[in-house]
Amino acid sequence: MRICLTIILIICFSVDVYSQDSLFFLSPSTHYNKTKFYEVTAVQTAGYGSSLVLLSSAWYKNYNRTSFHFFDDSGEWLQMDKAGHFTTSWYIGRMGIDMMEWSGVRHPKAIWLGVVGGFAYLTGIECLDGFSDGWGFSWSDLSANLLGTGLIAGQKFLSRQDSHSSLKRGAGGISLKYSFHQTSYPSMRSELLGKNLSEQMLKDYNGQTYWLSFNLSSFMKEESKFPRWLNVSAGYGGEGMISGNDEWVTIDNGLVIHPERYRQYFFSFDIDLTRIRTRSKFLKTLTETFCFIKFPAPALEVSKKGLSFHPLYY
Repeated sequence: MRICLTIILIICFSVDVYSQDSLFFLSPSTHYNKTKFYEVTAVQTAGYGSSLVLLSSAWYKNYNRTSFHFFDDSGEWLQMDKAGHFTTSWYIGRMGIDMMEWSGVRHPKAIWLGVVGGFAYLTGIECLDGFSDGWGFSWSDLSANLLGTGLIAGQKFLSRQDSHSSLKRGAGGISLKYSFHQTSYPSMRSELLGKNLSEQMLKDYNGQTYWLSFNLSSFMKEESKFPRWLNVSAGYGGEGMISGNDEWVTIDNGLVIHPERYRQYFFSFDIDLTRIRTRSKFLKTLTETFCFIKFPAPALEVSKKGLSFHPLYY
């Protein structure tokens, strides 16, 4: 939950600051602009700092402070929380790089400055966990953050290849996305999984799906007439989770139950709205700001229960 809340806080802050530009893919400057560089540095510092303060006061206030300690949660929630860390670190790194490019910082410096700040910020959250008796510093969380940061950095480095290179186009055509649908599980443990829709979007892993979305035209020749907005996506989810571990749980009505937990793998189409041309700056800002949400579409699900088809999955 904390990692989803983190990216929402940063997105809201960045949208307010960059109201005249789209949050993602800020137009790169061809020349270094010192004023812009100081602006993005101030925005990142203020955004990261204020969100840490908000998390510390709003989230960690419910837990006692302890001496620094570690906690192994690598086996919990069918690793759905790790998928959240992976996705969030990718987006924070992407935002950081876009901001540096907007200020005119040259590559590879723009990539390193963009991702190092974000990774340091996420590491700060893990340190806060380390001083909370409800959590602990998690090496598996840190590893997921590192993988997400490494993926976006690798994509950006590959995108510096020759402009006609299929490697460049392909690297730039891969993105991470998130989708959510309500489930019946929060009614069993509302305090843990959420009492309303906004809480459930953050807490209920059963309704979350994390996607790798591939833009097909990016892997084709530049002269291809294939729709540039059409993507295919591979998703990962989980079902039956009313606690972190696979165990018997007492639910809200007093019954003790043990739901069957299993992993889900999805294959679906997606629409990259940022690749649909528009002259409206408002629409461009809107679509690029919320491009982390996967577009609802038919989906094929593979799990231990077999193969199933969803006419519309989100």
